[in-house]
Amino acid sequence: MSTAQITVKKLNDAIRKAFESAVSKGLLPEGEIPSFNIEIPADRSHGDLATNAAMVSARSFRSAPRKIAEAITSEIDLSGTNLDRFEIAGPGFINFFYAPAFYAAVLEEIKAKGENYGRSDFGGGKRVLVEFVSANPTGPMHVGNARGGALGDQLSSLLDEAGYQVEREFYVNDAGNQIEKFGLSLEVRYLQLYTEGIEMPEDAYHGQDITDHAKAFAEINGDKYVDCSSEERRKALVAYALPLNIAGLERDLLKYRIKYDNWFRESTLHNNGAVKKVVDMLTEKGHTYEKDGAVWFRAEQFGADKDFVLIRSNGLPTYVVPDIAYHYDKLVTRNFDIAIDILGADHHGYVPRLKAALTALGVDADRLNVVLMQMVRLIKNGEQYKLSKRSGKAITLVTLLDEIPIDAARFFFNLREANTHLDFDLDLAVEKSSQNPVYYVQYAHARICNIVKKLAEENIQPRDCTAQELAKLTAPEEIELIIKLASFEDEIICAAKDYDPSRITKYVYDTAALFHKFYNACKVKSEDESLMQARLALCLAVKTVIANILKMFKIDAPESM
Repeated sequence: MSTAQITVKKLNDAIRKAFESAVSKGLLPEGEIPSFNIEIPADRSHGDLATNAAMVSARSFRSAPRKIAEAITSEIDLSGTNLDRFEIAGPGFINFFYAPAFYAAVLEEIKAKGENYGRSDFGGGKRVLVEFVSANPTGPMHVGNARGGALGDQLSSLLDEAGYQVEREFYVNDAGNQIEKFGLSLEVRYLQLYTEGIEMPEDAYHGQDITDHAKAFAEINGDKYVDCSSEERRKALVAYALPLNIAGLERDLLKYRIKYDNWFRESTLHNNGAVKKVVDMLTEKGHTYEKDGAVWFRAEQFGADKDFVLIRSNGLPTYVVPDIAYHYDKLVTRNFDIAIDILGADHHGYVPRLKAALTALGVDADRLNVVLMQMVRLIKNGEQYKLSKRSGKAITLVTLLDEIPIDAARFFFNLREANTHLDFDLDLAVEKSSQNPVYYVQYAHARICNIVKKLAEENIQPRDCTAQELAKLTAPEEIELIIKLASFEDEIICAAKDYDPSRITKYVYDTAALFHKFYNACKVKSEDESLMQARLALCLAVKTVIANILKMFKIDAPESM
């Protein structure tokens, strides 16, 4: 537990003991102490911590909240809590204020934990599978995949920091309609090399990558596949091109600093019978029926908006069946405690269907959590920007990373919650100024490194400070900054609960802002050696927190800029 969490726990215990003492002395009648909250007030002038204990106890103790608050505060013992005073506010809220020992304890904790500061066991080691990007392997990744990549990868790191056992997974759609279309598209481009008058169907894939694959295949095989069956020709073309595309996806994502633990192929679910198995299980449980030659799932009985087809009248499964089998594999076969999917907002209607099927299969659908991600607009020169300056074509993940720093991409895509639209300012992403959020944060880290370097040139080295020396940090800018650092572990836990990395992006930006404010108000180098060392300790604590977050999000923490 962090210093802040320990303080809250000790205050909770002190309040309960004060209740008991007030009852034993006849200050309050006998009654059961209800659950109460201890929170951080929105306005810190109202205290560092506040409780509604007196407000929620009125019925139990048959007394006015103000009277209960007076009874509690007359009996409360704050020794050892890192709190030194309180006040009763309004009808009965009790506000508490940190003692100097609290601020010293926070800095001592950060120094002691170092790169582990912020980590917790909140997740209890539960196994979590985060599936994200899972782009169609028939073509390049687009800008939406860039947002999904940053979101999924940083959420995975965040959950790891919060004490979960996390694995990252890419689901390769190497079966189904898109692969049929991929094979058809490759076949047409291949045959066009040898035969005139063959037209590409309008709904096929028309990208340059298809043409390039067909030409490369022809260089290896010549006209060997021109006169064979279409099935054999498409199979050979897909067998050649698909692995290249998948390898390309992996290569591009590694450039984006994303490394997956698992690359799970949809085809394995067809080959091992898992797709057929889930339909058979639903049928055996009485959750399917036949209509117009197709097999339907009674989805309405399990919370979906309407029933849907599992097996078409031609005997082929619909696209949702492999997805049901895949999630059954995640939660039952591989027995992950939690499965998290990062999906585009256009999948909102798909989620209830998937959960309905899992419920019907006897799986707790609450173990599946879906983060729906809104669209991204690229902005350049104040206007929407859709074309790459290099290729003149739609911007892909690769062309985006050619145009802006990877640090900026990973930071900017988590500036907003996933469920909000994001305007990505390409001009700002390359700007080296305080207007650029990632530059602003990295500059705070580099500024601290420079402070340490400059002092070292004068033979001034950081040293351990006593609690009494750290208690010299009393300026408002110092106090505000330490309180921000103290909340780091709680911020990680809250962000993990909400599956929201943007909360930590905002936290590190705010921390950098408070550091710059402190730096401008409080001179680190001082004739008062104790104060100088205390301020140096504060600088190093900020450096630790910023570095921990940037490392967690796979963003560089430069020592000079």
